[in-house]
Amino acid sequence: QVQLVESGGGLVQPGGSLRLSCAASGFTFSMYAMSWYRQAPGKERELVAAITSGGIIRDYPDSVKGRFTISRDNAKNTAYLQMNSLKPEDTAVYYCNALSAVTTLDYWGQGTQVTVSS
Repeated sequence: QVQLVESGGGLVQPGGSLRLSCAASGFTFSMYAMSWYRQAPGKERELVAAITSGGIIRDYPDSVKGRFTISRDNAKNTAYLQMNSLKPEDTAVYYCNALSAVTTLDYWGQGTQVTVSS
């Protein structure tokens, strides 16, 4: 059974940091590109970070560049999103996505809420 389980979200003050984790199971993690998306209320889902199966990190959108860092640990079947200098506009539900490097299969996690507020 394929599972992507996000964790690490929560309430943080502006300027603070959080590290999100996405634990994968049920598929060959090392053969999937991993991405983090976010969706704020009333807004479309936005890609914030992506890393290929080979570990190449795609350019970050300007909204998070210099503040967010994606990484992966294939030995632990886990992807991470380190978020620093958080702003209120980063408030959203964050989702991880796994996309096969070979087929068109992709999987989504259930999301984790990040709230940036004083």
